[in-house]
Amino acid sequence: MTQTWERLLFAHWPVPPDIMKVHLPKHLPLDTYDGYAWIGIVPFHMCGIRPRWLPAVPYLSAFPEINVRTYVVRDEKPGVYFFSLDVTNPMAVALARGVFHLPYYRARMGMERSGVGWSYRSERTSRFAPQAVFTGSYAPISNVYRASPGSIDEWLTERYCLYTTHGGILYRGEIHHLPWPLQRAEAELETNEMHPDFKRYVTTSTAPILHYAKTLKTLIWPLVKVT
Repeated sequence: MTQTWERLLFAHWPVPPDIMKVHLPKHLPLDTYDGYAWIGIVPFHMCGIRPRWLPAVPYLSAFPEINVRTYVVRDEKPGVYFFSLDVTNPMAVALARGVFHLPYYRARMGMERSGVGWSYRSERTSRFAPQAVFTGSYAPISNVYRASPGSIDEWLTERYCLYTTHGGILYRGEIHHLPWPLQRAEAELETNEMHPDFKRYVTTSTAPILHYAKTLKTLIWPLVKVT
């Protein structure tokens, strides 16, 4: 399938590896940079969501999303592991959970222009799910650049697969896109309660690493078992 990701903020904080490891599935090794695991909170807007070669369905093809993620590596292939993905569309939640086995949740969300950036709010509404709230604003503050090889910018953003589990089986989903058109960003995060186990790390005095991206088109392949 294809998706376009727009108006995206990457916000990342360091986390001690021993704290992060207990939240990962067995046989999925944690990836680290400078001795730390990293928790990422990523609000953005999705559009153009559709199977390749088919037209987009209006109700299913565009909505805001916010995800909480960390970074893993298996068989020397680095990727993303999602703790949660919140969206407004209940049909998208059902399809993503059924097809990609990802922890999608329903939320009330809004995204509005704020100066040269965006204001963003999300409050999870899925029943029997942990409470999760995010409110804040963000904006780009630099020209577009490509991450340098080996930099933390590259390590945090240039990942071309996701990992998930279902029925005790580990799966990998390949993702293809051009390198991220990154910009430095500033953000005011008013409420950041997207994962209770990592709250202390994302609300301390440690300043997050922030990146902005205006738009990026992606191709996503079906899941395959990891043996």
